[in-house]
Amino acid sequence: MKDSLEVLQWRYAVKKFDETKILTEEKILILKNAFNLTATSYGLQPIKLVLINNKALQKQLVPYSYNQQQVAQASHVLVFCIETQIDEHYITEYFSRVHQIRKTGDKILAPFKNQLINLFSSKNIEEIKVWATNQAYLALGNILTVCAFEQIDSCPMEGFISEKYDAFLGLDKKHLKSVLVLPVGYRAADDQFSEFKKVRKALENSIIHL
Repeated sequence: MKDSLEVLQWRYAVKKFDETKILTEEKILILKNAFNLTATSYGLQPIKLVLINNKALQKQLVPYSYNQQQVAQASHVLVFCIETQIDEHYITEYFSRVHQIRKTGDKILAPFKNQLINLFSSKNIEEIKVWATNQAYLALGNILTVCAFEQIDSCPMEGFISEKYDAFLGLDKKHLKSVLVLPVGYRAADDQFSEFKKVRKALENSIIHL
């Protein structure tokens, strides 16, 4: 079994990927399943993952990524998106899945379903966007850890122009909004950042015991 702290020490935000190395379908399937298994608030999964494995497309995204070349170099680019329509229909679909998979009766599900419908109907668009974005960050953290265990290199990015990604990839037409980008692949041998020691607070300055 791999040592969890050892693999977390191994990972870093890659500054240069080896363009000749491509993730296997097996590795990609692990990442897809890890994304889908991520914990989300109420279990509603208001997030979707766009998986890009197209060098020409990746290069076109570089200008919308503040010219960060990792987007073009990486084996794959993962774009974390939020659903822009969390309404009664969306919530009802979730409870239909619960009924189908767990065989839970509608009589038991109805109170919680109605509670969530009322809750989200009282929120404005911006509040729902913030809530959904928080779920995307949960997914990103999960994927970063899984990448480390699978010896997959990655570089989490907030620095990109979401509106440009949405228009270019047609995400807005799918009622999605990009919120995070994660190039994945394998570090280049000459990426000097791979040798840098991690800079973190001392544990006593990071953890509070009560």
